[in-house]
Amino acid sequence: MLAPGTFDGRTVLITGGGTGLGLECSRKFATLGATVVCASRSLEHHATLLGEAEENGWTVTSRAVDVREAKDVRELVAEIVDLHGSLDVLVNNAAGNFIRPSLKLAPKGWRTVIDIALNGVFYCSQAAGRVMAEAGFGRIVNIVAPYAETGMPGVAHSASAKAGVLALTKTLAAEWAGLGIRVNAVSPGPFKSRGAAERLWPTEAMEDAVRESIPVKRFGHTDEVADAVLYLAAPDADFVNGCCLTIDGGWRLPTGLTGGLPADKVARRKDNDD
Repeated sequence: MLAPGTFDGRTVLITGGGTGLGLECSRKFATLGATVVCASRSLEHHATLLGEAEENGWTVTSRAVDVREAKDVRELVAEIVDLHGSLDVLVNNAAGNFIRPSLKLAPKGWRTVIDIALNGVFYCSQAAGRVMAEAGFGRIVNIVAPYAETGMPGVAHSASAKAGVLALTKTLAAEWAGLGIRVNAVSPGPFKSRGAAERLWPTEAMEDAVRESIPVKRFGHTDEVADAVLYLAAPDADFVNGCCLTIDGGWRLPTGLTGGLPADKVARRKDNDD
């Protein structure tokens, strides 16, 4: 979607960059010339990316970090600048989620998701933002979810965290634009990934139900979502700031009076036919 070499000379930090959407973003940034720093709690998650980097000649480094620890995040950002000279793009992709009715959600589960998906995004954004402000250039892309705006049963913890990230995205976009930093978000609907399948639709029946709830009747693909992330980080989107780009096949839309059926399939009352 973007020109070869779009990210030549740019250093990109992707949290949760070794699996799922993060892995696809890492691949695409590296393919377009970026120096990619893949960071997550487990270095084991980076094996696939590092193998592909060696095979393709990409510049990729791997670092372990727990985004819930502000001090560790600051140290990682300082190390990136020392090693690569700059930090130009941050993709806040690390998150945690699982289905749990609110009345059965344990305090530990609530804290864990909020710590990773909201507090971690702020810690990473603040540490990166300080470096970017000094350089006069920066691009931050946050990953949220459509239910951040609508709410959804079973994900009170994740919806609350993502709603906070959406508000944070707009706030930082307004605060930091004058410093040369653009902040935007991508809001993906259900897309195919092993992690999502295991946590959110672990049975075939649940997977079918989720698919049927999407107006286009299919799951998204990680490359579709990753393309949106790269667009918002690229020069092509230099006038886009404080935006949330939703890619969900219409999943967030209400089904309305037809219950999701196409209008031409809904039986009409005889007295309304004329």
